[in-house]
Amino acid sequence: MAEILVVYFSRDGAVEKMAQLVARGVEEETGMSARLRAMPAVSTVCEAVAPSVPDSGAPYVTLQDMKECDGMALGSPCYFGNMAAAAKHFLDGTGSLWLSASMAGKPASVFTSSGTMHGGQESTLLSMLTPLMHQGMLVVGLPFSEEDLKNTRSGGTPYGASHFAGSDGDLALTDEEARLCRALGKRLAATAKKLIAD
Repeated sequence: MAEILVVYFSRDGAVEKMAQLVARGVEEETGMSARLRAMPAVSTVCEAVAPSVPDSGAPYVTLQDMKECDGMALGSPCYFGNMAAAAKHFLDGTGSLWLSASMAGKPASVFTSSGTMHGGQESTLLSMLTPLMHQGMLVVGLPFSEEDLKNTRSGGTPYGASHFAGSDGDLALTDEEARLCRALGKRLAATAKKLIAD
């Protein structure tokens, strides 16, 4: 069975919920499974030391997870129009995969959540795509054939799934946002499946 890596960093739980929905969408595609992994937080004052297994949620991602996947969805909160430091820190450590072209030709998607409606969701998604493109990955977004993309009054972009969580991070995903997360996972899985078949 082919596998999509769904890797995320989540501080308040919104991106984790999105990751679960993306993974659900992946598994709606026949013959595809999702491997859910988290990224550990980083410290601004010293090297963060975290247990090798998190207290809750998905296990931490490794480079081996990336090598073994047939495609990848990457999720991060939106901080000032950019990905979280934890996501950047993890991606900065993937140089060996770049040197070996281990990720080249695999499809990739991104998703994010922000505290404000105009908090830079699209620039965050684009910032996340840049290192994936350097890895040689193929970008899979959301086409406007997804009706929810045309009708949403909260999150949702052609660059990837997004969510407006509110300034306290307490707004649940809307029905449209949830469906777009699942649609992104299903589209990513379907693309990976076609690439594997070729």
